[in-house]
Amino acid sequence: MLIAVDKVRAAADDRKREYRVEELAEAAGITTRTLRFYRERKLLQPPRKEGRIAWYGEEHLSRLRMIGELLERGHTLGGIAELIGAGESGRDVAGLIGLEAAIVAPWSDETPVRLDWEELKTAFGDQLTEENTAEAIAQGYISIEDDGITHVSRRLMDATTELVAEGVPLAAVLDASRRTREYVDAIAEIFIEVVSEHLLSALSGDTPLPPGEAARLTERILRVRPLARTVADAQFTLAMDRRVQAEYAELLRQRREYGSEA
Repeated sequence: MLIAVDKVRAAADDRKREYRVEELAEAAGITTRTLRFYRERKLLQPPRKEGRIAWYGEEHLSRLRMIGELLERGHTLGGIAELIGAGESGRDVAGLIGLEAAIVAPWSDETPVRLDWEELKTAFGDQLTEENTAEAIAQGYISIEDDGITHVSRRLMDATTELVAEGVPLAAVLDASRRTREYVDAIAEIFIEVVSEHLLSALSGDTPLPPGEAARLTERILRVRPLARTVADAQFTLAMDRRVQAEYAELLRQRREYGSEA
């Protein structure tokens, strides 16, 4: 009799663990309301029904953990639904995740820097006004803290302090930054249009990507990113050459006219 009981217990242990709604939510670290919301959004596969009781298995728990990880990595629920749909239709989910990561990965590699109020006063003196501070906040460069500020870019902060040290007023630096930002936003828009039209057009339709296409697009995006930065940098330096030469020629013309009048 004991042997028969042991066999029954062993058979039960060998079965996959199943969860009721509350148990699954607790195991996944979410609320039952969130779990039901995922079900409504079709992010979670249907449970096994036994009468009026819904039973969930390890595959449901794995799905919930995957959703949590993707949310932590910045994916939206809509994007996660698309990835899950891709997996269920046989597409390469890992490839799609890699492609999305390549598309939305930051282009900048700026390092934030913190400065206390004494350091700021040393750098900017009486130019550390409410107006200049408000302008820097409005442009998204600094955040205010009790003991100082955090600037989003050490390079920009260093350049700003050096320009001020060379005699350029802080207000003029911030004004130049604001006007420059308008142009670089337009440049970024141009590159977005080029990449969207010529590299990512396959993503705009409802037709699934062919096998391996997501990986190929990812490689192309990674190759294009530094090329775009090179083009933008080269265009800027060439534009500076043109403007400097034109301004210097105008300065020489004015000096000649002044000399002839004298």
